[in-house]
Amino acid sequence: MTKKTLPARNEIPQEETWNLESIFPNIEAWKKAYENVEKRLPELDEYKGKLDQDSQTLLDCLILREEILCEAEKVGVYSGLERSVDASDQDALARSGQGQGLVSRAVAAVSFIEPELMSLGIQRLKEWTNELAGLAVYRHYFEDLERQKAHLRSAEVEEVLAMSADPLALIPSAYGSLTNADLQFKPAQGEDGSEREVGQTSINDLITDPDRGIRRTAWEHYADAYLQNQNTIAAIQTGGFKWDVFRAKVRDYQSSLESSLYPVNIPIEVFHNLIKIYKENLPTWHRYWRIRKQILGYDELHVYDLKAPLTPTKPQVSYKQAVDWICEGMAPLGEEYVKILRKGCLEGRWVDRARNRSKRQGAFSWGAYDTQPFIMMSYADDVFSLSTLAHELGHSMHSYYTRENQPYVYGNYSLFVAEVASNFNQALVRDYLFRTQEDPNIQMALIEETMSNYHRYFFIMPTLARFELEMHERVERGEPVNARLMIDLTADLFKEGFGEEVVFDRDRIGITWAQFGHMYANFYVYQYATGISGANALAKKVLLEGEEAAQEYLGFLKAGSSLYPLDALQKAGVDLTDPEPVKTAFQVLTDTVDRLEKLAL
Repeated sequence: MTKKTLPARNEIPQEETWNLESIFPNIEAWKKAYENVEKRLPELDEYKGKLDQDSQTLLDCLILREEILCEAEKVGVYSGLERSVDASDQDALARSGQGQGLVSRAVAAVSFIEPELMSLGIQRLKEWTNELAGLAVYRHYFEDLERQKAHLRSAEVEEVLAMSADPLALIPSAYGSLTNADLQFKPAQGEDGSEREVGQTSINDLITDPDRGIRRTAWEHYADAYLQNQNTIAAIQTGGFKWDVFRAKVRDYQSSLESSLYPVNIPIEVFHNLIKIYKENLPTWHRYWRIRKQILGYDELHVYDLKAPLTPTKPQVSYKQAVDWICEGMAPLGEEYVKILRKGCLEGRWVDRARNRSKRQGAFSWGAYDTQPFIMMSYADDVFSLSTLAHELGHSMHSYYTRENQPYVYGNYSLFVAEVASNFNQALVRDYLFRTQEDPNIQMALIEETMSNYHRYFFIMPTLARFELEMHERVERGEPVNARLMIDLTADLFKEGFGEEVVFDRDRIGITWAQFGHMYANFYVYQYATGISGANALAKKVLLEGEEAAQEYLGFLKAGSSLYPLDALQKAGVDLTDPEPVKTAFQVLTDTVDRLEKLAL
């Protein structure tokens, strides 16, 4: 019997890791930066209660705020990235806590500024932006504060809220430590008796394995580890829900959902329209399960069969090949875009792609205002990994263009637009590969990747969004919540989606909510579905209209938060207040199912 295990972090070659040295060359430099931010925090006290003196005083204070926050964020990003690739590294864990704490203290130190700005009044702020050239860039920022002033609290309350972010960040941190370092997974067992190590960096590869025994035991053992810790995870998750509700009440929002959408100027109807259209399109998913079962030749379709390869051989895609194909797929955006992307992947070490023990689950793109982008993923030499890489590069290029073109105050963007940029890349690359790769195995693998992408973003995420809404509303009503309730609610919701087509392992499916760290970001998951809807519309526009549409899309990437999310998207050519883009995205899903049926049956 053979057993395949994951390597330790210190066994990973440098080229598979990201370039943390681009932020700080070593831990000593990180410590000096940390100490420097600490020393500078008292400088802010000189401005408390004095922002009404004159326009230059206000500008000086805003510049100081940005200098301190920018350096604090670099400290926090460095230590956070360090921890994410090896949850067993106790020193990195400690530095991550320090970094997060420093960022929270910096945010608390500047929290007096916005209440004082509101006390000045929007008319005075407008006059000062006309009077002093350096303040002109803040015009949209000031106007947005005016829009949100009903939910802004006194300087004292804002400081307490900011200070509370540090201890309350331990909620998702505890979840991460438990799921990435402490959970023990039994190995997957193949039908030939071989064993494969199950971990956060290997699970996605294992559930796409041709060996049904590997898939079944990997999926079961992964779910079982979460079920064995269901009460602890439920307690942590309840803390996250209660924190969301607490913040909503303090800021006088009607609900946690409103507190998530209002700050970025998104109507609540956008959320509810998505859920409504998702439920209307469940029959498409039921049809897909039937076709998949028929292609596989199984009497019964289980959840662990949903990513079973539909071809005899699983196409291998090396990291270098993936980068080449992604660059070719993104060519409609121009030579500059492609050159930056390629250099980041192959020279700049943007991507930490290693599969090592104790690396955290999933994939992400992160960074600070004046750092390079950083991507964490576990690259598995297949089409699914290629797609994930394209997705995360969409985020990274969005960050790159935003930070190159916007001042610090607008140097970030909302999650709502983030998931448009990431899914846009997947859409363009997928279109390119469908047109150029004639190998039937690759064509089938691309269909599988498309369906896997939709399964995650147009099936799992809307289902979790329904779960999230119900759980927040229960907490808002003061009703009790526990692990059993969460498992049963999730199971009931997924039962609607699977219908009678998939064998229903109730508890293992019901624990799905516990497997997503996204649940600790207030109403994040629905934005994957709106994101893929906007992305499909914009990708189609670029492919049909060419250079002009490409430039409009690049303008969207460069906008950061200088525009509201819906306004930035409308300028690029899609209106997500209208349900039509979501309906069109579901039509793409239907067309892909049709394509699969014609190709395979």
